[in-house]
Amino acid sequence: MSKSILVIDDDDKLNDLLKEYLSKYNYKVASAETPGEGFTKLKLNHFDLIILDVMLPEMDGFEACKQIRKEYETPIIMLTARGEVTDKIVGLELGADDYLPKPFEPRELLARIQSVLRRYEMKFKKNEIVKFKHLIIDPNKRTAVYYNKDLELTSTEFELLMLFVKHNGKVLSRDEIMQNTRGISWMSYDRSVDVMVSRLRNKFKNIHNSKEQVIKTVHTVGYMFFTEEE
Repeated sequence: MSKSILVIDDDDKLNDLLKEYLSKYNYKVASAETPGEGFTKLKLNHFDLIILDVMLPEMDGFEACKQIRKEYETPIIMLTARGEVTDKIVGLELGADDYLPKPFEPRELLARIQSVLRRYEMKFKKNEIVKFKHLIIDPNKRTAVYYNKDLELTSTEFELLMLFVKHNGKVLSRDEIMQNTRGISWMSYDRSVDVMVSRLRNKFKNIHNSKEQVIKTVHTVGYMFFTEEE
């Protein structure tokens, strides 16, 4: 069964190129040149994935991503001519699932699309509630409750937490975290993983500020998540 993709980008040539290229791989592609037009198409049609440019008229892609996430769980890949780490982190924290700088090879975008869709399909197959001594996670609702309080995680933070939970008590290197959360081949010196881990760790500390370390830093190696099972 073919998957449907919505491209929100004001570059007509790029939209036409993506329609032509992705159709060869059995994807149905619709395009919108503004966020407003994109929101309208989202209301009228079902899409399996959204490709969203950052530089747009009406509002930028970050704000558009934020608005989309209020109503839809549809996976989002963001495109931008800017490749700064801060832009990448902002996009992921707002709920994007991947981030691809322009210019890019269509083959790389295709690989990202396939990777993101695989992760979403796996996510909906594995939706059992996970219970620890002080932590309850509901993958279906994408919520995590710690000491009876909602951690209020972003999409990126929740995905990172699920990775840690699956490897409870095991040290994960930065490279392993990069490869298993977003499927992005970031360089090892990219600090965005450290930033995301720090933000997740602070969510735990803000609820229960004790000596208990849910996420421990393992010097020169990476991070280890550890909490007692119920």
